[in-house]
Amino acid sequence: MKACVLLSGGMDSVTALYHTARTHPVAAALSFDYGSKHNARELPFAARHAEMLGIPHHIVPLDFMRAHFASNLLIDGGEIPDGHYAEQSMKQTVVPFRNGIMLSIAAGFAESKGADALVIAAHSGDHAIYPDCREEFMLAMESAILHGTYAGIRVLRPFIAMDKAAIARRGAELGVDFALTWSCYKGGEIHCGTCGTCVERREAFLLAGLTDPTIYQNHPPLPPAP
Repeated sequence: MKACVLLSGGMDSVTALYHTARTHPVAAALSFDYGSKHNARELPFAARHAEMLGIPHHIVPLDFMRAHFASNLLIDGGEIPDGHYAEQSMKQTVVPFRNGIMLSIAAGFAESKGADALVIAAHSGDHAIYPDCREEFMLAMESAILHGTYAGIRVLRPFIAMDKAAIARRGAELGVDFALTWSCYKGGEIHCGTCGTCVERREAFLLAGLTDPTIYQNHPPLPPAP
């Protein structure tokens, strides 16, 4: 089964790229520039890891999302909230139907590249906040893509039952350099250390028993999970 990997440049998708490269031929890695505050920080890491593995890397611009969608994650949106990743305030960072749009584009891309599978790094920690990361959604999208392509493209989600700490451990096993990944939704020069995705990143390394290679602007005590 030849796969295309959705690759943001974050620690989950980079780990998924390395994981997939161990288990399947990888036709390409596909990134999306959709106008998020942190796209400019993530995408160079996506390109770097694809190059390190000798995998073709492509970036698809989705300017319409920044222009027409409402989300604090987007450059023209409001402030990124601080706090725990599972807090209700993180709903402000939802980009409506983002994964649905990206998977749909990736399906056409994959079939054009002779692949018969897509890999997405959705994980259990995403479920509380992002409806398009939940297994019910993934099953429905896979059914649509499977029936809507001649290749019968599958949607592989190797981390769907794993939490972020388990992904960190898997990445460490695969030799992923997590210093070359990006999480912070604020998209500054370094990770802020206090937004939901920074908190999730810090918590993942702590729970995994791994050294966190990330430089943070602030490093306060981790907030409790809701």
